[in-house]
Amino acid sequence: MICHDRCVPQALLAQVAAADFIFHLAGVNRPDDTAEFATGNADFTSRLCDAILASGRRIPVVYSSSIQALADNPYGRSKRSAEQALADLAARQGGAVHVFRLPNVFGKWARPNYNSMVATFCHNIANGLPIQIHDVNAVVNLVYIDDVVRHFIGLMDGVLPDDLADEVKPVYSTTVGQVAELLEAFRDSRSTLTTEAVGTGLARALHSTYLSYLPAQAFSYELPGYSDPRGTFVEMLKTRDSGQFAYFTAKPGVTRGGHYHHTKTEKFLVIRGSARFGFRHIQSGETYELHTDGEKPVIVETVPGWTHDVTNIGDDELIVMLWANEVFDRQNPDTYAMPVRSSGE
Repeated sequence: MICHDRCVPQALLAQVAAADFIFHLAGVNRPDDTAEFATGNADFTSRLCDAILASGRRIPVVYSSSIQALADNPYGRSKRSAEQALADLAARQGGAVHVFRLPNVFGKWARPNYNSMVATFCHNIANGLPIQIHDVNAVVNLVYIDDVVRHFIGLMDGVLPDDLADEVKPVYSTTVGQVAELLEAFRDSRSTLTTEAVGTGLARALHSTYLSYLPAQAFSYELPGYSDPRGTFVEMLKTRDSGQFAYFTAKPGVTRGGHYHHTKTEKFLVIRGSARFGFRHIQSGETYELHTDGEKPVIVETVPGWTHDVTNIGDDELIVMLWANEVFDRQNPDTYAMPVRSSGE
């Protein structure tokens, strides 16, 4: 060992000497003995700083501290001491030190029933277990692990401007009750078929996190199908403000549809088979016809005021994917029967 103010293990000296950038993410947060806070957080960080000084190189350091560093308890004091050791290092050698007092980090693979509310909620809800909430209105600030990692890599690669270097964004401010409600909505979407807006922001990150806690046997779920002599109709997914997705089948020679809408619009995509789409304007009587098949992806769009139908003109079952701009409302379906062709055609 080489000893400065503290003894630094040779293994640590060797690893630091070979490093171009150091991510210090290690720490103690739930020890059996509170004295381990000091040894595992403050003392280790001091030894790391000694090893960097011994290397004679200005090695940049990213340190994951905690918002608890502001608290007057053994854990908070140990984190502040670690931060101070790094600040002293930067003052002595002028190297780059980035200290992050991260809020509640969440994402896949976090341990449930440990120190992450999100991990515990996701695990329990995904596995049919109850959750406990003491205060639904308690405010919680969350940061997504992928954003943390992306930010840290940006620091290493030197692509972050100085004014953004020492703060991971976005930080989502929400409540415990809102997190639980959203996770339960993800669970319930398999029965309601209604998805939340999971394409951006906190909902996107929580949705991905929730799914990562599903047991393998829950990777699939069945959908109800509605069958009659013409074929089958299956709703796949509904949204709260952008319609729904479904598909239907038609046996050879079968015609489906024969109705018009005043406001509703639809997009059809033939997945398999050959189809004839027929249209007739309900006022002018103008007609239009087109053919599509599963060999070439073509969207056929229905237009308000045109009655329309689709006929399987092939020898095999026709499968058509469907998107409607609104979720079907049985009380107000906006669907009016009217044949495209007269009985003599």
